[in-house]
Amino acid sequence: LILIGGFVQLLAGFLAFRKYDHLGGAAFLTFSALWTDSAGPISGHLVDIGAGNSEGFTAGSIAFLVLNAFLIILASSFNVVLLCMTLAMELLTVCFLLFTLENLPLPFEIVMLIIFSIICFYGATASLANCMFGKDLMMMGPPLFAVESSKKDTKDPPPCICPKSHCTSGLRTIADLLNTGAVCGVPTDTVYALAASCKHPEAIEKVYRIKDRPQEKPICIFISNLDQLRAASPPISPLLWEFMENVYPGGIGCIIQKGEWLKKLGVGAGYSRVGTQDSIMIRVPDLTVLVHLIDMTGPLAITSANPSGEVDSTHHDMVISRLGHKLEGVLCDGESDEVVASTVVNCTKIDESGITIVREGCIPAVKVMQIFESVKNR
Repeated sequence: LILIGGFVQLLAGFLAFRKYDHLGGAAFLTFSALWTDSAGPISGHLVDIGAGNSEGFTAGSIAFLVLNAFLIILASSFNVVLLCMTLAMELLTVCFLLFTLENLPLPFEIVMLIIFSIICFYGATASLANCMFGKDLMMMGPPLFAVESSKKDTKDPPPCICPKSHCTSGLRTIADLLNTGAVCGVPTDTVYALAASCKHPEAIEKVYRIKDRPQEKPICIFISNLDQLRAASPPISPLLWEFMENVYPGGIGCIIQKGEWLKKLGVGAGYSRVGTQDSIMIRVPDLTVLVHLIDMTGPLAITSANPSGEVDSTHHDMVISRLGHKLEGVLCDGESDEVVASTVVNCTKIDESGITIVREGCIPAVKVMQIFESVKNR
């Protein structure tokens, strides 16, 4: 009987820990040890405690009475079953104390053992059932008192629309915003960027204001694939076509000669607000979600999503916290693939003098030059 009682307590403690009820688990495991050590002396049959050797048991009982009093206080904020268990254990410890003082009435001992056994059986059964089925099939009772938390349970709403990139509805939401002239934060294959539709020059102007970007710094455009560029029939030499086929899609942007062919590409009214008067940087990103977005909107005017002069944004949370109050939406895609922006290559004189690296970014300049030399030699 003693071993069975200790085992039941041990099982209940294990189940409580499995449900992350650390207080309940600690209480049951403590009671298991005390039950195993004390049930025998309480019944008076297995351990001989006489007047000369009872002082240690008496001191131990008093110590556990004090310890269990704290458990009672803590248990009152968890559930009724655990509270009843700690109260019964307190009375059972009183029984043990009276026994060591040779003052224990037998009926009181029997009643307490029965009550304690019933509570243990119910607590262990309820914990086992609730843990197995993941539901509160057997009631454990509400806490006697609850501590109110001063923390807010809900986060403040974001300052703009922030759909998830893996949801088709989220992609459509951002596409609809861009198509109506909004400016949105979007993920790229490098760092996060601000995007505006090339059909809306006022949106591109807004990008400059949002970033405090100097007007003399041009904004590039993103397209979804190289076939779009072919369909616009720009005056591009075979060497440049071959070079772009080797760097697109990816983290390299090519600066090429600007012309009316951009309107055929779908740039539209934003023609004068992208690139410079003579040239424009075009990039095909290597990110599926952004490619799909561009297919829904047409070419996008793109620049990094950070205030001018500050570090790039590598997570949608950075975009929201830094610029969210100025944007209509942010397409949330988690961590960016890179921590620096793309590498920019000037290809306007590729046939005469080759290429020049305007900005070294995520693709090393050495690798870019290796690609160019390989293409040129072929």
